[in-house]
Amino acid sequence: MSGAQTSKGSTRPGLAGRMADAFIQNPITVLLFLAAIGAGLIGLVQTPREEDPQISVPMVDIAVSLPGASSREVERLVTEPLERIMREVSGVEHVYSTSTDGHSLVTVRFEVGQQTEPSLVKIYDRIQSNMDKMPPGATWPLIRSKGINDVPIVTLTLHSKTVDDAALNLLGSEVISKLHEIPGVSTSFVVHGRTESVQVELDPAKLSSFHLSPTQVATAITASNEEQQVGQGTAGNQHYLMYSGSQLASPQAVGDVMVGTFADKPVYVRDVATLKYGPGERHSAVIYTPGKASDAQDVGMGEAAVTIAVAKKSGTNGVGVANAILAKVAELQRTQIPQAVQVSVTRDYGKTANAKVNELIFKLFVATLAVTVLVWFTLGWRAALVVLAIIPVVILFTVFAAWLMGYSINRVSLFALIFSIGILVDDAIVVVENIYRRWLIGGDTSVAETVDAVNEVGNPTILATFTVIAALLPMGFVTGMMGPYMEPIPALGTVAMAFSIIAAFIFTPWLTRKFMPPLAVLNRAAEKEHRQSEKLGRFYERVMLGMYRHRKWGNRFLIGVVLAFFASCALIYVKAVHVKMLPFDNKPEFDIVIDLPAGSSLEQTGSLATAIADLVSQWPEVISTQSYIGTAAPFNFNGLVRHYYLRHQPWQAEVQVQLTDKDARHTTSHELADRARHALAALAQPYHARLQIVEMPPGPPVMQTVVAEIYGPDSSARNTYANTLLTAFHAAPNIGDAGSGIEASHQNWVFDIDREKADRLGVRVTEINQALGLVLGEKPIGDVRALATTQPLPIVMRTAARHKLDLAALSALPVKVLPDGTRIPLGAVGKFRLKTADQPIYRKDMRPVQYVTGEAIGAYAAPIYGMFQVDDWLKKAKATPSGGQYFSTPVNSAEQVGFRWGGEWTVTWKTFRDMGIAFGVALILIYGLIVWEFRNFVIPGIVMAPIPLTLIGIIPGHWLMNADFTATSMIGFIALAGIIVRNSILLVDFSRSQVALGVPVEVAMVRACQSRTRPILITALALVLGSSVILTDPIFQGMAISLLFGVMVSTLLTLVVIPLGCITARKALCSNCVSILPPDAELGTPTDRQPPDAK
Repeated sequence: MSGAQTSKGSTRPGLAGRMADAFIQNPITVLLFLAAIGAGLIGLVQTPREEDPQISVPMVDIAVSLPGASSREVERLVTEPLERIMREVSGVEHVYSTSTDGHSLVTVRFEVGQQTEPSLVKIYDRIQSNMDKMPPGATWPLIRSKGINDVPIVTLTLHSKTVDDAALNLLGSEVISKLHEIPGVSTSFVVHGRTESVQVELDPAKLSSFHLSPTQVATAITASNEEQQVGQGTAGNQHYLMYSGSQLASPQAVGDVMVGTFADKPVYVRDVATLKYGPGERHSAVIYTPGKASDAQDVGMGEAAVTIAVAKKSGTNGVGVANAILAKVAELQRTQIPQAVQVSVTRDYGKTANAKVNELIFKLFVATLAVTVLVWFTLGWRAALVVLAIIPVVILFTVFAAWLMGYSINRVSLFALIFSIGILVDDAIVVVENIYRRWLIGGDTSVAETVDAVNEVGNPTILATFTVIAALLPMGFVTGMMGPYMEPIPALGTVAMAFSIIAAFIFTPWLTRKFMPPLAVLNRAAEKEHRQSEKLGRFYERVMLGMYRHRKWGNRFLIGVVLAFFASCALIYVKAVHVKMLPFDNKPEFDIVIDLPAGSSLEQTGSLATAIADLVSQWPEVISTQSYIGTAAPFNFNGLVRHYYLRHQPWQAEVQVQLTDKDARHTTSHELADRARHALAALAQPYHARLQIVEMPPGPPVMQTVVAEIYGPDSSARNTYANTLLTAFHAAPNIGDAGSGIEASHQNWVFDIDREKADRLGVRVTEINQALGLVLGEKPIGDVRALATTQPLPIVMRTAARHKLDLAALSALPVKVLPDGTRIPLGAVGKFRLKTADQPIYRKDMRPVQYVTGEAIGAYAAPIYGMFQVDDWLKKAKATPSGGQYFSTPVNSAEQVGFRWGGEWTVTWKTFRDMGIAFGVALILIYGLIVWEFRNFVIPGIVMAPIPLTLIGIIPGHWLMNADFTATSMIGFIALAGIIVRNSILLVDFSRSQVALGVPVEVAMVRACQSRTRPILITALALVLGSSVILTDPIFQGMAISLLFGVMVSTLLTLVVIPLGCITARKALCSNCVSILPPDAELGTPTDRQPPDAK
């Protein structure tokens, strides 16, 4: 190695030696050590805690109405222009749209990493600049943005047996106003059923008898409920504002408003309508059902409820905000919330995040203790104390760096630290062991000897560390949502490795001298190691040199390794090991999303949702269920991406199932979700309903796990093929909850106006629409401010539910009353008819599309297996096309039907593609570093040979552990590349130093194996111990298996493959050899006594 000569030689000390020399006796070292710990503690306190990394994926919904237009007209006149405008915005990844009768919804999804506020500004700017492209009659675009910071971290369900849902809604609003006093609280809302209002329930028959129209009643109420400033004046040096008007102060006052006269007598609102004050007509419902795991006595009995959902501000500590919210609610329960109202915490991401962080911090301590014990048994208690001091300072400083870099303390960042322990401790072990070796050889424990020892191993340690960094760093450039999700691993792993070098060269020599063992202790250790070294020497001479000298043995070994490699890879091909994006997590919740056929009533939907809640609540693992019928449930990150917050139709519902803590049950949330999928199918069948059992994804969410995007020349062709594909989905054993974007055929009532008759009678279309809207639409026409609390108390005009579809009564409704008293009934200007609703038209990135979706289920829970099953079914059915595109969108969709696979598969292949590229870049960087150091092209190839051999341990390890090969498994594989090369470098470096002193190659390799086996095994065991603590985590189990099994197998193979390769390529090994050993180092023969050596 270049530039590594000790002070006893003539070469100038390297970087490691200079750093050790500068700090080993300098008092500033103590201050730096304490400063690193202090900075780490500041980072530990200040860094926000979260369960998962925050992924910024801004999504903006743009809603525009075009009354009276068909879905095709909406698509052509509104949707397409909006899409073109949105595609011009920088940073936009996809534009989705849905066009229905009279409505357009365009969803703009920005690229991962874009910030919500700037993205929203871009949207507003483009909309404002292009409003001239909107058709006449279109409403002003309603723009709503949703992002990760809008996801509620706490939901509180207020429920009662005696208080109705309207009163609970008012109470919920009052609670929210108090919660906003907490500094970290951001967006909040109440999910509710009915609301309080003053209802003016018109009687069509009475209106007709008094010759009054709904418009006259509405105008009279509005005109009687107005107060405003009318002027100002000055008198007697006093300035006055002048007000005029009157406010309706009670429901009785609304009833007392005179709307006209009949037979010379006044007619009041109460004469033509029934006045009600209280809950309005039901259009949605929220029901809380206690489960068997709760303390409730009446399990399965639903109660009226509302749910308060509270999000936190960006950058705040979710744990602290959640705790503050719960403390505030506890205070309100004592002072403001009635005893008849129960408050149940139905979501607490602060609690789950804190539990996960505390669990992982505990595992961090366990891993540190395990590695320390390992060092104690191998190098002694003094070396263990050095390691015990170095690990925390490196970890704490990395936490401080995480705070500065804007990362939070979450499961991914903590896993980065846990898996780094087994690697970063290696630098300290290398330095400590070599210091001990040099003290023993020279019989001198002076500062100069210590500095020389550090300098001796400096360059190979730096190179070996940089190979690990080179393996980790490219993973930080993975695209898509998996990029920021996994980004803390390469980022913090790199920081930990970089700081471990600094700590090894500054703090380790200083601490080693502070805990310096007597030479007698070192001699006893050397004697013990000598006996082990002799045994290793005989073993390597017999096995390694035997395989080299007897080529038949060597060839058999090589063939065996190659066969083991391909046999391991074949485990994936034969499905003994399944490939999946991420494994299922064990969460405290799952959702049941209910879709009845379009046009179904709220009562039917509620009946099914109630039956589902009743059944599920009897399970011993269920604390409660919350049923949201005809309204959207509080969304999570999964619901944000899937747009569940837009589910407000009467035929839509969601049942959120709250489970006990994972430590309190033996069944995982995934197993419970599977149980629900089978148990609830019979309940849904009579309703022809589609149920989706939705689990919280372990990583970034997608539209659905299995998605087929169908493109074609027209909607008929797309829908026809969608039905064929849906049949294939139902037939696939590993796809469940299948459905499509095609709605069930349903009808709506339309009032057809006879324009000629209306014109002759002097009735305008707007007057007809207004009259019908007042009777049927429940439109607010004012409010009663005297009775309002935290919410307005609207005055709502409508007709009784029994009259809404009484066509005879509606036809007799006066739509206009002429000045002479002649009334014109609605039936005189048109008639009612049924019209089949248009199918929604979906588009993605300017192209019409139809969707067929499902969930991956069964033993092969990765989408790819179900996709293969669908393709096989299509081929057998001779469908055209007979399969989907896996990596690109079908072309020529204007001529023929084609479809591409999306959903989780898209995230999977892009993630593994990017990781493959990152792996390739890592190999190139590692190869370049080794070429730069060893000055030839052959040795780097030999050094990197064990990298693919790690799969011999990784894949069978997944098979033995019955685990899926996931993205985290791939991360472990990539990280192992740097770790294994690190060991190979140190092995080759030692042998080259021996060759430089004139030792034959065979002897040099045996000596290298003798000297390096123990430290290499210590490194491997440290990594095994560090990885084993995360084996129980469902998400990072794959990474733990890769590191654990991969390092065990590859380490053993490294100690054979590398020496054989170096002996075979002896010419390359001997080129440019420069000794790193001191001139007085003992040579001897392979079986001569060797001192304890560093790596």
